Amino acid sequence: MGELANCPRCNALFMKQFKTICDKCYKEEERDFDTVYQFIRKKENRTSTVDEVVDATGVKRDIIMKFVKEGRLRTSIFPNLTYPCQKCGEPIKEGKICENCTSEINNELKREQEIEEVEKANKIKERKHSTYISGVTSRKNHR
Repeated sequence: MGELANCPRCNALFMKQFKTICDKCYKEEERDFDTVYQFIRKKENRTSTVDEVVDATGVKRDIIMKFVKEGRLRTSIFPNLTYPCQKCGEPIKEGKICENCTSEINNELKREQEIEEVEKANKIKERKHSTYISGVTSRKNHR
């Protein structure tokens, strides 16, 4: 059984099972998809950008980008349908962040890992060089 939820698009109450929006909005979204798909599947429109599709179809930009993110409109077929990187805003065709941001994050992670390894090695050296003296008594006083 699904849970009761508010539709994020129209705020109507609906049973959330397989869809994340209410039936009314789902049907509207499917009509939008058909409109967009009918437009871009024409040979002369296959290289349209998201903005050109918005102007030609009247479908909102975020809905079109949702179709691209979900893989319903494949960028291998429609190469200019892109959406912004979540970190820097550069246009991308897949994933959530661009290659440059991915590389930058990976480099930062490597640097942090190297710092942790150096700190760990320093702690090990520090422990090796520490001297612990316990229970030492002087023999001079025992005559």
